[in-house]
Amino acid sequence: MSKKFTVFDSDSHVVEPPALWDTYLEPEYRTLGRHALWRQEGKNGSYLKINGEMVRDTGNSNIPRHAIWRPGMTWDSIGELDPKIRYPMNEGAWNPQARLADMDAMGIDQTLLYPTWFAEGFPLVQDPDTAYALARAYNNWITDFCAAAPDRLFAAAVLPLQDLDFAIEELQRIEKIPCFRGVFLRPMFIEGRYYTHPFYDPLWAELERSGLTAAVHPTPGLWNPEWTSHGPFAEKIKNRMSQPAVMGGGGGPGSGGGNGAAGTRLYSSTAPLGHPMAPILSYWLDNHLFVASTLLGYSVMERYPRMKVAMAHGKASWMEEVLEKMEASTRVIPLLHHFPVRTDTEELWEEGNVMLGFDAEERLIRKLPHDFAEKVIWGSRYPQHDTTSALEAIEKLTQSNVPDDIIARMMGGNAAQHFGIKLLEKVVG
Repeated sequence: MSKKFTVFDSDSHVVEPPALWDTYLEPEYRTLGRHALWRQEGKNGSYLKINGEMVRDTGNSNIPRHAIWRPGMTWDSIGELDPKIRYPMNEGAWNPQARLADMDAMGIDQTLLYPTWFAEGFPLVQDPDTAYALARAYNNWITDFCAAAPDRLFAAAVLPLQDLDFAIEELQRIEKIPCFRGVFLRPMFIEGRYYTHPFYDPLWAELERSGLTAAVHPTPGLWNPEWTSHGPFAEKIKNRMSQPAVMGGGGGPGSGGGNGAAGTRLYSSTAPLGHPMAPILSYWLDNHLFVASTLLGYSVMERYPRMKVAMAHGKASWMEEVLEKMEASTRVIPLLHHFPVRTDTEELWEEGNVMLGFDAEERLIRKLPHDFAEKVIWGSRYPQHDTTSALEAIEKLTQSNVPDDIIARMMGGNAAQHFGIKLLEKVVG
């Protein structure tokens, strides 16, 4: 499969290396920083430490699903990996030269980079000064990463939302650095506050002023307490589902116990689920909540109409249902908290500067491309276990008879315009 247009990957990841803490974190914060947020990749197990509390991985540590994919791998081949053998992470997760080689093999010309462990753990850091130091360290490290190919590698910055003054100060610093085209926001409760709180209004105003995109990207929440996002709740339900449940009681008449004796207690045959549920459910649930509550219900799209938003790693086809439900809800449910809420939700969405991340596995996108063409941006999810290459995505869209000009827009043109990036003239792949 070849291509004739530039592809921009709007959703790929780095995995933060120890050097971020050992070199980029200011010396006076290195002990505090490793206490507040640290990822340990051991030979016999791994854990994420947040605020001094260690949480071990719930999945098989032999297969690092957050960075297992390499060009040439398929979802089936990843599923067939021997769980008893330890596999290394893809070096492209932290080495820019290895990343660029993988991008060439995938048919990707340019990409926007999101964090991994800073996405999962950083919003939970309690000390605002340490959070600010960690944010500076991450942003300085990713700046050097992108410097390996400044016309191909771009990033979403991390902000210390633990203190809004620190966050805005860091935003004003990084907006002067060319590689930053967005600000990473995880849709979750931070210190018990959601983005529908007036606390965040100065952030929306500053994002609108700067022209940087609010790059909203959920994460599973496997290491997080409940009520941060949907992930911990999904895992709790999964664990309850996998516990044996009593189906029959003791041996009274008609109990199934026989002869009035104690009888046999019957249990369900439910087996433990072998994979966390959070990566399956939490992404689109968290994105759904952010769009419905913050952008529409809290009227952020109305009050900051020039602010750009990108919703990554949550699929796009669910948006039709959200708009339909919100159209009714704005009329029958008093959503008004501080500001009037428009009731013409579909028109508001068409006017707004919001893009939805999609992957070519979404059948509705392939069947109704014209309904989504102007509002979607493609993401590979590299190097996570569900990565797809640009060439695979283009092939699926082509097989679905999507016109070439629409494919070019969905695979690169929309994202470049939204993030304010000049597309490469020389196409790779």
